Amino acid sequence: MPFLSKSFRSVLVFGSLSIPAGCANDPDPDVPDSAPGPVSRIQGPAGPLFVDDGGSGGVPVVFVHSYAGSTTHWAAQLAHLRSGRRAIALDLRGHGQSAAPADGSYGVAALARDIGAVVDSLGLDRFVLVGHSLGGSAAGEYAGANPGRVAGLVLVGAPGQSSPEEARPIMASLEANYDTVMAGYWNTLLTDARPEVRARLTGEMRSVPKDASLRLIGGIFAYDPLPAIRRYPGPKLFIVTPHGNTPKDLQNLMPEVPNRLMTGTSHWPHMDKPEEFNRLLDEFLAGIS
Repeated sequence: MPFLSKSFRSVLVFGSLSIPAGCANDPDPDVPDSAPGPVSRIQGPAGPLFVDDGGSGGVPVVFVHSYAGSTTHWAAQLAHLRSGRRAIALDLRGHGQSAAPADGSYGVAALARDIGAVVDSLGLDRFVLVGHSLGGSAAGEYAGANPGRVAGLVLVGAPGQSSPEEARPIMASLEANYDTVMAGYWNTLLTDARPEVRARLTGEMRSVPKDASLRLIGGIFAYDPLPAIRRYPGPKLFIVTPHGNTPKDLQNLMPEVPNRLMTGTSHWPHMDKPEEFNRLLDEFLAGIS
């Protein structure tokens, strides 16, 4: 999640309408929930991790979802790629059908270890890694630590840098008025979402308990993504939306990395415009051998 976006700061200053509390909504029937493929649970460093694995051929692609997301966010991409390539998605700890960590460890390095556990268990020696938002931070961290195994890195709406001075008032506001601040920020990220995507993601916002959410957000604030991304020398692509275009967003901090802007979507371009997203992904994969 691009927690330092201008929209998040405006929510803190001006407030917003809150979304009624409750359990996550059932996914809209018009939004695919999963792509056909075998599912399994493997033992991760903090408990069982849910994995959706299918297809064969080519260099495998591993997808990592955003905050409050799951493997189902990548349904259109899994279905698209599995006609000729192995494609895998995982639920990070405390998300989807994966276990929450007993010790409350939700830092970016811990999430990257979830990726490592999955690819090790599946015997993937070399693969393309695609991460969205929070999952982009984890993917970048994994790639920087394991550059020889990552054939290509695609980061979608991944957070840039932050500072303690920026983080402190946001974390304080979340502690004091969590539901209103989170609902307001979520609403800004859903601008230009397709109606069925908006309905689904509005429900999913509530899927992460407050204590886990604060640990995840704090972990993102404490993490600087640039060193790990710079350590990874392989092919890279940033896919960005208008929801993250401040001076501290990745495409502006690292202009040497190719980036592609998708307009007319929410912060979830792969769900709003799957055909356009899949085309960009195909173009990137065409250069991977």
